[in-house]
Amino acid sequence: MRIVYLIDSLGPGGAERSLAAMAPLLVKSGIELDVAYLHDRPGLQVELQSAGARLHSLAGPGGRLGWVRRTRRLLAARRPDLVHTTLFEADVSGRIAIGLTRIPVVSSLVNVAYGTEHAASPGVRRWRLRGAQLVDAATAQRVARFHANASYVADMMARRLHVPRSRVDVIPRGRDPVLLGRRDPSRRAAARAGLGVADRAPLLVAVARHEHQKGLDVLLEALPLVRSRAPDARLAIAGREGNQTPLLRATTTRLGLDRSVDFLGPRSDVAELLCAADAVVIPSRWEGLSNVLIAAMALETPIVVSDLPSLRDAISHGDTASVVPPGDPGRLAGAVMAVFDDPAGAGALAGRARQRFLERYTIGRVVDQMVGFYERALATSGRRPAGARPV
Repeated sequence: MRIVYLIDSLGPGGAERSLAAMAPLLVKSGIELDVAYLHDRPGLQVELQSAGARLHSLAGPGGRLGWVRRTRRLLAARRPDLVHTTLFEADVSGRIAIGLTRIPVVSSLVNVAYGTEHAASPGVRRWRLRGAQLVDAATAQRVARFHANASYVADMMARRLHVPRSRVDVIPRGRDPVLLGRRDPSRRAAARAGLGVADRAPLLVAVARHEHQKGLDVLLEALPLVRSRAPDARLAIAGREGNQTPLLRATTTRLGLDRSVDFLGPRSDVAELLCAADAVVIPSRWEGLSNVLIAAMALETPIVVSDLPSLRDAISHGDTASVVPPGDPGRLAGAVMAVFDDPAGAGALAGRARQRFLERYTIGRVVDQMVGFYERALATSGRRPAGARPV
């Protein structure tokens, strides 16, 4: 089976990391994988090439029309059995580029979009949001099948794109437990030493880009409440800068947290950060299925997370994580302090989270489901894969 996977960029975001995690096993399963990207940004190129994927940059002039033209040339040269698109610009450009060809296209739905919470985000213009929804919905009618990473994402996006829910398959993200390794005292000590954090200092870790969606401002507002009871508590934030970076830095200074908060920037060692942490905090206002959540489950890092419908497939309050309402610094601080006050109880939740990871979210299970998804999409279109390599 030949697949062209079209994505906005290979920068280290959630959808991009999910693709890089799957690529080695997709290639091993017999798929000839070409990965094309619209923006030249440093990130996961080496990982994907090492996995056996062919990479194609579609960056260049002309905006969306330029991407469509270059995508058409790539499809004519590679002649894939299937095109898989992920993220908005790749979705729209890829679906248009298919045009009158008989190549089926599938699209991933990795987040909820176009809701009232998105319209209320700082800097968002409602008319542009609705315009994007119209374009997305119009081009979505060409899609053979959709993949969603959570049931809630599937339900909401099928409604908002006006496609039948029956055309959406739910397949979660996955991680490789061997590559992630296990949490142990020596690994924790080494990771903390690298961060300059004392062994007994309570450490929170958040991994997210600096955007309104991710709720890092809420976490910063909660931190003084945490430090009123744990004065030496530290917070490490990993992730690339975004439209909230000035606000986050100003909030840190306003709250007197400059010596307690470390902005680490993008990191390739997220697993080590999770091993160093006493808790990982995911304070998002909305979300798909978080890669960080899955990695934390695998590594038995205690989890404090916003109560979001899209995450309920993976975690449940009092069983595998501490769950709090989004946007509430007081409740968030209380959940963090509960982890600090009862490390044995937090560890029990983390142990059950790892068991759920092993049952549902290992990369082998996820890739098996994804290959089945591709086969169903081809069957729906009436095409048969040509030239698949033997395993």
